[in-house]
Amino acid sequence: MNDSLVIIPTFNEIENIELVIRKVFALPLPFHILIVDDGSPDGTAGKVKELQERYPERLHLHQRPGKLGLGTAYIFGFKYAMGRGYSYVYEMDADLSHNPRDLLKLYHACHDEGYDLAIGSRYINGVNVINWPISRVLMSYFAGRYVQFITGMPVRDATAGFKCYRRKVLETIDLDRIRFVGYAFQIEMKFSAWKFGFRIREVPIVFTDRARGNSKMSINIFREAVFGVIYMKINSYFRHYAAGR
Repeated sequence: MNDSLVIIPTFNEIENIELVIRKVFALPLPFHILIVDDGSPDGTAGKVKELQERYPERLHLHQRPGKLGLGTAYIFGFKYAMGRGYSYVYEMDADLSHNPRDLLKLYHACHDEGYDLAIGSRYINGVNVINWPISRVLMSYFAGRYVQFITGMPVRDATAGFKCYRRKVLETIDLDRIRFVGYAFQIEMKFSAWKFGFRIREVPIVFTDRARGNSKMSINIFREAVFGVIYMKINSYFRHYAAGR
């Protein structure tokens, strides 16, 4: 079996899903893809089923009855990957804000350089974001500084959603204890990996805001992240983190 699975959660991504799948499968490494679709009424899952006829061994689909949250989609995907023996597991957005070619950078950081978690970072080399309003850039950038200040975690892009995990990271973290489902989910997974002592590398990428479809960001997701960081820090004082190496 191939050793790399890219997990892509979707909700109403009919305008993007075929292109992102074809771009991933055009890469020189034979990535597999798992689409976790939250009952998209626009036919996203139907388009994926059509493409499965062309890529029957590499394209997988799990359909859920409705919007159950980003975090639960990834948790399902992580368990799916571990149950099928994948060694490298990726998070990636469906809207092409993450350049599929950067999957190769993340793979290289984990497979060749030996890191346990590789993060596609917008802020490790300045600010590399295209087509966002300045207000959102500032919110995202200072959210990362806030997370660093509260947690002490040495990650500049704490809210990044483009990542590669070595299998052992997901096996070590108790996925059933991950509390958050929105923006804070991304922070909580990085924080857990760091607390368990895994090696983390931020890989510079350029993030380009979606050209098609609608953003899923909301004030409730942002609020969860702000207060979730404080919860995570306090809770960490009462939890034992055995080294995950």
